[in-house]
Amino acid sequence: MTDHDTGAEAGRTVMSNSVLRSLSPRDFAALGADVVAYVRPVVMNGARAFSIHAADGTPIGAAPSFQLAAAAIRQHEMEPASVH
Repeated sequence: MTDHDTGAEAGRTVMSNSVLRSLSPRDFAALGADVVAYVRPVVMNGARAFSIHAADGTPIGAAPSFQLAAAAIRQHEMEPASVH
């Protein structure tokens, strides 16, 4: 995969994790920040968890697993991006 590949669905672009990590909040806004949320592993109360953040970095939730975090994001009609 290159840094930017056209996805299987028409009109979608897939970006590598390194490209996503390098984007500023303004870059995400240009991409449609209202439809992208990212998930990153954290430790909460001594246990591993996954924090959910809006594309601009605002914390919006947490979940005990990546799968549940991604499901919560999709339930809110957003696409999850992993940052780790």
